[in-house]
Amino acid sequence: MTVGKSEKTSDDAASETSATASSHQSEANQSQEGDEILETSSREDGLPADEQDAAGSEAEAGSAVDAGEEDETDELEVLRAENAQLRDESLRAYADAENARKRAQTEISNARRFALEGFASELLNVRDSLDLAKSVDLDGAEGVVERVVEGLELTLKQLDSAFERFSVFEISPEIGDKLDPESHQAMTLAPSTDVAPNHICQVIQKGYRLHDRLLRPARVIVAKAPEGED
Repeated sequence: MTVGKSEKTSDDAASETSATASSHQSEANQSQEGDEILETSSREDGLPADEQDAAGSEAEAGSAVDAGEEDETDELEVLRAENAQLRDESLRAYADAENARKRAQTEISNARRFALEGFASELLNVRDSLDLAKSVDLDGAEGVVERVVEGLELTLKQLDSAFERFSVFEISPEIGDKLDPESHQAMTLAPSTDVAPNHICQVIQKGYRLHDRLLRPARVIVAKAPEGED
C-alpha cells in the first residue's frame, strides 16, 4: 500500500509539472501572438510605431503651416485692396489739385487782362463828354464859350469821380510848400525873393497816387536864393 501511494504522488507531480509547462507555453504563445499583431499593425501602417508618431507630428506641423499660409494670403489680399484704394484716392486728390491750379491760373490771367475794366468803363463817360464838347459849333452862337467851359467842368468832375472810385489821388502842392522828394520832382531851380529856398515856387504838373503807390510825382520848380545872397 505504501508503494502505491508513492507512485500516485509521482504521477500527480508529473501531471502538475505538465500542466504548468502547458500554461507557460500558452502564455508564451499569447505574447508571441500579441507581438505579431503589433508587428502586423505596424506593417499595415507602413512605419514603425516611433516613426508613426514622428509622421503624425509632421502632419500637424504641415497643417499649421498651411493655416499660416492661408492667413498670410488673406492679409496680402487685404493689403492689396488697401493699396488700390489709396492709389485711387491719391489720383483723385492729384486731379483735384491740378484742376484747382488751372482755375487759379485762369482767374489770375483774367484779373491781369481785365483789371482796368471798371476804370475804363468810368472813362467812357469822360470820353463821351469830350466828344460832345468837340462837336459844339463856336460860330455865330451866343454863350457858346460859357457852355463849353461848363461842359469841361462837368467832364472834370466825372473824371475826378472815377479817380476817387479807384483810389487815384491827386498830388497838388501849393506855392511855398517845402519840396518833398517822395512826392515832388524838381525840374529846375529858380531864384526867388518871395519863396524860401528849397520850397516850391511854381507847379508845372500835378502828380497822382494809386492807393499808397506813386503813379507820377508832381513836377515843380524850386526856389533858390538870388545871386549875391547867402
